[in-house]
Amino acid sequence: MNLPPSDLIGLMAVLVLAGIVVWDAIWLVRQSRLVPELGPAPGGYAWSSGGAEEAIRHWGNLFSMAAMLVLPWGFIRMSDTSVMWAVLWDVLLLLHLVGLLVPKRYAVTKTHLIADGQRYAWERLKLADRQPRRRIMLLRRGWGIFGPLPVAAEANELTTVRAWIAAGMLGGESWTLMLEEE
Repeated sequence: MNLPPSDLIGLMAVLVLAGIVVWDAIWLVRQSRLVPELGPAPGGYAWSSGGAEEAIRHWGNLFSMAAMLVLPWGFIRMSDTSVMWAVLWDVLLLLHLVGLLVPKRYAVTKTHLIADGQRYAWERLKLADRQPRRRIMLLRRGWGIFGPLPVAAEANELTTVRAWIAAGMLGGESWTLMLEEE
């Protein structure tokens, strides 16, 4: 069986990763337009996280990326792949890692949660049965193992954010009461 040249596979892997990094960067920029101001807003609430909260939010991804940074180096000699592809891979992964740790902006409205520059309708989300202490874990319905959507907030704001998310998910009178309290 003839396999494609190892450098072609390296190029394809780097191009896919570059696409992911660019895609995530676009959503990162978009979040500032979707959530321009923080705090109570007409019809909802907006907040931001810090780098530490994002590290807590993405701890599993960070460990996976650490493995992904190291793994290609073990296969370079065996596969006769150019070192250039492993270096580019690592640079792109580090850029992606920085993007994960950048403070994010979030917001809740009567109909949506805004996270990572995207809007999620409340009916497409549910609270996870087991909630971590230092973040909020939502699940996207129908996404299977890709469903977890952790939400970060600074420690002093976590209780407020949990209340707004619960009100958004319950809707109706719960949402009205939250608006009246602000």
